[in-house]
Amino acid sequence: MWLWTVTVVILVLGIDFYLAARNPRRVSAKEATLWVTFYILFALIFAIYLSFALSRESSGQFIAGWLTEYSLSIDNLFVFLIIFSRLRVAERSIQTVLLIGIAFALVLRGLFIALGALMIHRFIWTFFVFGVFLLFTAVRLLYHGGGDEDWHEGRVVTFFRRRRVGIFGIAVVAIGTTDLLFALDSIPAIFGITQDPYLVFTANAFALMGLRQLYVLLGNLLNKLVHLSKGLAVILGFIGLKLISEGANGPEVGLGPTLIVIVSTLAVTAYLSLKVKPESDL
Repeated sequence: MWLWTVTVVILVLGIDFYLAARNPRRVSAKEATLWVTFYILFALIFAIYLSFALSRESSGQFIAGWLTEYSLSIDNLFVFLIIFSRLRVAERSIQTVLLIGIAFALVLRGLFIALGALMIHRFIWTFFVFGVFLLFTAVRLLYHGGGDEDWHEGRVVTFFRRRRVGIFGIAVVAIGTTDLLFALDSIPAIFGITQDPYLVFTANAFALMGLRQLYVLLGNLLNKLVHLSKGLAVILGFIGLKLISEGANGPEVGLGPTLIVIVSTLAVTAYLSLKVKPESDL
């Protein structure tokens, strides 16, 4: 399963990269909608397959993990928008930069998943470390949210800028270093749902696939998702407490309640965000 799964992921990303590199342009909203719909259906079909190949519980864990990682990916698009805006990246180059960043993020998360799986199965204190880290992230999201505070031109980007690296190269470096920080949030979150490395990897892979097209589709909608960071804070806080409880041999929260919390929180967050008018319209 690992072999063909990694092969399919590389094949899909390879096709996406070829299309982006062959014709670098702004993807239309219609095209982006079709691609995002395809990737969502692809993930749901994979979940159905898992219920037969492994178990219904594995399928449910994948869905819960995928929804969590997908939500975090949407929140990350806020930062990508800021990076492209501040660096003034050409419109025709944004899609290629995004795809390179996605591939880099998948490699980073693969390494972190392997390390996380090793630690969580050997050291019980890993549950507490991951849990506390998620609680800290939840508090930061709750009080500070997303936006300008999430990214600034750090030393790595400044180093390349001083070496007169082009805007395209600097943007790739900025997205890559930002992906590293995103992985630190996402990997503990998914391990709070399942400790199966295969499900952790596939949930991350499906959440990253189609992010290039999702960026276009949500370009105008991101400004309206004003409560997304608060919803993510609730989800990450819940998973953090769940990890700490499991590490302390306390009450174990089952898959059913976990799915209910994730889905209901995302639904309420989306409803409240879309219901509230932007400040410029008030």
